[in-house]
Amino acid sequence: MLDPQAQAVLDLIAAAGRAPLHTLSAPEARAQYRAARKALQPPPEDVAAVRDLTAPGPHGPIPVRLYRARGTSDAEQLPVLVYFHGGGFTIGDLDTHDGVCRTLANEARCAVVSADYRLGPEHKFPCAVDDCFAATRWVAQEAAALGIDARRIAVGGDSAGGNLATVVALLARDAGGPPLVAQVLIYPTTTLEHDTPSTAEFGPRGYIIALDTMHYFRNCYLSTPEERRDWRASPLLAPDVSHLPPAFILTAGCDPLRDEGQAYAERLRAAGVEVRYTCYEGQIHGFITMGRMIDAAGRALRESAAALRNAFAA
Repeated sequence: MLDPQAQAVLDLIAAAGRAPLHTLSAPEARAQYRAARKALQPPPEDVAAVRDLTAPGPHGPIPVRLYRARGTSDAEQLPVLVYFHGGGFTIGDLDTHDGVCRTLANEARCAVVSADYRLGPEHKFPCAVDDCFAATRWVAQEAAALGIDARRIAVGGDSAGGNLATVVALLARDAGGPPLVAQVLIYPTTTLEHDTPSTAEFGPRGYIIALDTMHYFRNCYLSTPEERRDWRASPLLAPDVSHLPPAFILTAGCDPLRDEGQAYAERLRAAGVEVRYTCYEGQIHGFITMGRMIDAAGRALRESAAALRNAFAA
């Protein structure tokens, strides 16, 4: 059953009469998404500092935003979460997830570096993967200048960003670094086949991401159907998921992506990776950015931050 507050969000969206994302051009979809986030997110929390910076990448500069937790000083070397926003590899930016990053920084008493990776369809797979890995490596390389403890770097993200965080963790393992202490995956998409029971159950209902929207995002991101089987697009298909950092994986009970997040948790556990998995029953995809209307958004962010604090303290 849907949480009543989640139902209220869906009713509000229906009453607004907005065009479905899959009927819009990518720029139009981005503008609509930005407007919706402003309406649904609570006022942003104060933090000690925010800096807009640029990291180098193989496809050109990558805009990043550095947050430092409230109550910290410039002299402290803070642990850091490198964060990748959601949005189907097509929409979303530094501003749509500004509130999420501020809350995570404050609750985990850490720095957060949010990466504005390249989006499809203008920049096809694997550009987003390349940008996210490059941004993570830059954070490690520039740790001293950024006031960051290079021994305590985590990666995380929501939805498509959760997908990218899993891939970055795998790439970092295979490249011999940078060493990561945690991965925080919030309702991650881990397979672009879209063939799980939860997708079949909730995809047709239009709970934030309907099947048409999922296919639209996939077509914007990938160039060919064969790329769905590339583990950098569908990390659930990675041949080896052992020797990865501890993972906190959060899913939503009424989300088409629920089962693939749970399946990835099970794969990690089977490979000997430490996993904490939680499902917010009755919640919908994207709910962590809806804290103005959904109380569970704040709880989910605090739980994610607690997992980060534990990893940083280990």
